[in-house]
Amino acid sequence: MTTSNRKANIQCEIQKVWDTIAGARDYAKWQSDVSKTVAEDEKRFKVSTKDGYETVFTVTAAKAPERLELDVENSHIKGHWILVLTSKGCETEIDFTASVTAKKLQTRPVGKGVFEKTYLEKEQTRLIADLKRALE
Repeated sequence: MTTSNRKANIQCEIQKVWDTIAGARDYAKWQSDVSKTVAEDEKRFKVSTKDGYETVFTVTAAKAPERLELDVENSHIKGHWILVLTSKGCETEIDFTASVTAKKLQTRPVGKGVFEKTYLEKEQTRLIADLKRALE
């Protein structure tokens, strides 16, 4: 399992940031790689990329407007994301910790670690950039 942490400040009040990240049905409106989101129930939703790749998210903890935890799984990875929001007046700090394990590279530890790190960096960077673009 590989873990990565990214922090960023978003020029937006915490409640609006929370509403955006917790509003899974609207992910396609602000996430650059998402084409649609389908809610399976109140805690599970499936996100499809513009290439048709699907990832299932399960909310494991939510404390509005401060903390959202999600289990994440698709055909390549399984993991857990933690997004912690801290109000700084008209600005919000997002502290995004994500851990994943590659499913298909179990026998090649070096390749597995590189894949996991690359996946995490790409997802965290894109999510933060998309949030900034949508909210600032």
